[in-house]
Amino acid sequence: MLNFKLDDEFVAIYKDIRPDFGFNGLGLLTYYRTYSRLKADGSNEQWYETVRRVVEGAYALQKEHILTNELGWNNRKAQHSAQEMYDRIFKMKFLPPGRMLWALGTPIIHEKRVGQALFNCAFVSTDAIGNTLENAIKPFTFMMDMSMVGVGVGFDVEGAKKIEINAPTNKHEEVFVIPDSREGWVMSLEKLLFTYFAKHFGYNNAQVIKFNYDEVRPQGVPIAGFGGVSSGPAPLESLHNQLRKILDSLDGKAITVTAITDIMNMIGQCVVAGNVRRTAQIALGGVNDAEYRRLKDYRWNAEQKKYEGSMSHRAAYGWASNNSVTVDEGTNFEEVAKQTAMNGEPGYVFMNNIRAFSRMCDPADHKDSKAKGTNPCGEQTLESYELCCLVETFPSRAESKEDYLRTLKFAYLLGKTATLVNTTWQETNRVQKRNRRIGTSVSGITNFIGDHSLETLRQWLDDGYKEIQNWDNIYSSWLCVPKSIKTTSVKPSGTVSLLAGVNPGCHFPEFNYYIRRMRISKTSALMPAIIEAGLHVENDVVDPSSLVVEFPIHNAGKSLKNVSIWEQVALAVFLQKYWSDNQVSCTITFKPEESGEIKTVLDYFKYDLKSISFLPKLELGAYAQMPYEAITKEQYETMAAKVTAIDFKTLSEDSVGEKFCNNDTCVVA
Repeated sequence: MLNFKLDDEFVAIYKDIRPDFGFNGLGLLTYYRTYSRLKADGSNEQWYETVRRVVEGAYALQKEHILTNELGWNNRKAQHSAQEMYDRIFKMKFLPPGRMLWALGTPIIHEKRVGQALFNCAFVSTDAIGNTLENAIKPFTFMMDMSMVGVGVGFDVEGAKKIEINAPTNKHEEVFVIPDSREGWVMSLEKLLFTYFAKHFGYNNAQVIKFNYDEVRPQGVPIAGFGGVSSGPAPLESLHNQLRKILDSLDGKAITVTAITDIMNMIGQCVVAGNVRRTAQIALGGVNDAEYRRLKDYRWNAEQKKYEGSMSHRAAYGWASNNSVTVDEGTNFEEVAKQTAMNGEPGYVFMNNIRAFSRMCDPADHKDSKAKGTNPCGEQTLESYELCCLVETFPSRAESKEDYLRTLKFAYLLGKTATLVNTTWQETNRVQKRNRRIGTSVSGITNFIGDHSLETLRQWLDDGYKEIQNWDNIYSSWLCVPKSIKTTSVKPSGTVSLLAGVNPGCHFPEFNYYIRRMRISKTSALMPAIIEAGLHVENDVVDPSSLVVEFPIHNAGKSLKNVSIWEQVALAVFLQKYWSDNQVSCTITFKPEESGEIKTVLDYFKYDLKSISFLPKLELGAYAQMPYEAITKEQYETMAAKVTAIDFKTLSEDSVGEKFCNNDTCVVA
């Protein structure tokens, strides 16, 4: 149970204040669809209640840590601090990550002690799978366990050729009745992999495993902890069958790059289909590894048929990971840049820079010499089994530089607080407690540049970085924990930036005037208020159970139409230099005529970047109901004139079943 409470009279002040959600109601709908939890009385949280739950949960974690270690808790000072954090979150000067907005202050964290539910992202390496049987299985079960609580996970393929796969030969079957829980699903994966990995490590009598799915809740039953409804056992059964097929095909052979990637992708596919409804992965492989490079190189379709996991089969699950290559200053980008120009993959991860530098404007400090990879969106340096919590700040919503610096104190503190929790993984706890890594991020950068000079931004970021280091000294001493190895990032953002009404991360808006579409279930209790507000709603052309809501958006300043590939990369370099000691997540949108410049861009900026990815600009109307569609100023004004404020205050229940999701459809594709 929570052992910290904000003063009721203080919270009551905010009850009737309308939150400043962004984008003509899009931010408000995003909040209710994604983060507003059902309360005990069956009604939905209001924003002031969500903020209270999150802040009380954070200070409860601090209090528990302080009291457990007999360090001396001052409730008066904590109340004063918590109230200021509350005010700054309520006004969206900074926001917790989506994971915290959904889970902090709930039994998931404070009673069940599933601490990983607070974290955005993770990484796991397969390089040690040849050491022991336990090490062989763990990267895959880690992927599944973390994905099932909404954590995006990166992985590498360094374990290729390090173990031999052997199908079980013992004719006796072991029947495993799968418990109806996250742990039960993960345990089934562990048991299946054991039967194929065991012989390599001297276990010569592994039995065939047979699964009983009778205890898995049937399709349509609500999932209490993480929201949504059960898919039934079908996705898990499909995963088991897929794994048997790929592992049987490798009987007597070494595990391959393709197999490692496919197994991880199949796990991601299962998690999404299983109605946990969120997964994000990044695969890391060597730039000169031909097998890895062709996993998503569509020029190799004919060649793909010659080895396991053809492109046609992989399409069913290969979407689960963004594939990137590790490169350095000596890499020849000629051929790989041509591949990126086709469909945006692979992305690029500069491991030498990652391990040597914090901010790129500071001397090499080699703090991250143990780093093994990055999270799915590329903003976090991570060791194997390490997690990271990302907190988002919005300089464009600050009243002044002094106001922004003050906000950073509380944003940093919230991230640091997350490092106090234990996860259910010993390997993770060990690296977490040693590194205390957090990622205090900036979003709405292009909004800020539209109103201020680049030099002003540099001063705010440079001073802000130093301010965070100062507070890290103070709070690490107070908590009696190590200083954080890294403290700042630039995340790509997603639904959180929609709440605040700012451009995500360091990205420019697609257009100045556009329609932003969001998909929502036809049975959602949110729909009557949406229709009443005058927003255009139509049937989803892909999913007959969903509707598409259209929001008219005006975004001032430069749009991608007027921004070159060079300006986008230069901004990422700027942020890597003056702000982020972890990484900058930046997806560079390039026009067809710029595709030939990718190699030159990489050559010039390879000394300044830690990660970068590219995406070809889609033509208008490339497919129906695109998330963004350009409109004229006149069309915008006509649509906006029909829209009134959305009022969800009478909402009594939400049957949408889409929480917690991280994008338009709750499926990363």
